[in-house]
Amino acid sequence: MADHDKEVTPAQSRPDNRHELHQELPIDFPDPFFRGLHRVIRFAIRVLAVLMVAVILWGVGDVIYIIYDRLITPPFLLLNINDIFYTFGAFMAVLIAVEIFINIRLYLGTNVFPVQLVVATALMAIARKVIVLDFETLAPMYLLGIAATTLALGVTYWLLRQGNQYHDWDD
Repeated sequence: MADHDKEVTPAQSRPDNRHELHQELPIDFPDPFFRGLHRVIRFAIRVLAVLMVAVILWGVGDVIYIIYDRLITPPFLLLNINDIFYTFGAFMAVLIAVEIFINIRLYLGTNVFPVQLVVATALMAIARKVIVLDFETLAPMYLLGIAATTLALGVTYWLLRQGNQYHDWDD
């Protein structure tokens, strides 16, 4: 069968939208006023991306300083468990900033809102919170709230992953 005789399915006839601009902020919007506002918002999001890179670099510097400060404090070159958890918290803060940067980049670069990545970022943030918790000063309801939030985010992430594993079969 020749190429021009092949049947075209709806999935094949759709343009590949993965690399189009975000649908909510089109730069080709018919109304010039809103087209201008969309450009301003897209510029603001780019500024946020640049600022997030600055935060990431600042965070890396902070992690280096924390490790240096902990290692030169007597006893020299030794970390106690609190120092390690404090360092883990600083590492996690930088990783969360990286995830937020990726969210910004995906938001600008595609027409898909990265829900799974946003939930994963929130799960990472709550994990950071759990790592740096001071259990001696916590109210029981606070701990219960963190547990409920962690459970809800974990279940949501799992459900999103379950749904995405069958997504490729839809095309």
